Amino acid sequence: MSPATAPAGTDLTRAPLDREAGHALLADLAGPGAAATLGGLDALAPGFPDWIVTSLFGGTYQRPGLALRDRQIANLAALTALGGVEPQLADHVRYCRRIGLTEAEITEVMVHLAPYVGLPKALAGLRVATATFTETATRAETATRAESAENGDVSETRDVAEAAETAGSVTPGVRA
Repeated sequence: MSPATAPAGTDLTRAPLDREAGHALLADLAGPGAAATLGGLDALAPGFPDWIVTSLFGGTYQRPGLALRDRQIANLAALTALGGVEPQLADHVRYCRRIGLTEAEITEVMVHLAPYVGLPKALAGLRVATATFTETATRAETATRAESAENGDVSETRDVAEAAETAGSVTPGVRA
């Protein structure tokens, strides 16, 4: 039976519910701060973070059929289209950067969405992405400065500061 004539759902694989795989994937995507975020959420809504990690990162994300990169691009598109979820969109922009998407690719996703989700939502997505790029660059710069200062390399610290000042906006014309 060809996929076109198969009954709906016969070619789908059940999503596993693997808590450990979910925590491992979230740690890969979000880095060491994921546990602190989940702890704060658990204090507010006990059990909710466990459900998120187990069903989403340990379930849906574990399905075959899409690479992690493709899933993250779909997340960028969905969150941008939804609107009003800027913290989650910023998280997924960070996740995309951690798994190797470039700023240019993330920006292109937002631009590509404009005719489908509307210009205001695409621009809002670009603002979130730009702010996240800037925040990430600032954190990296601060870490480099701290490391240089620890090593006594004042010239490196000065060079990093000068480069940051002249770099300008990562997305010209879009305010964060």
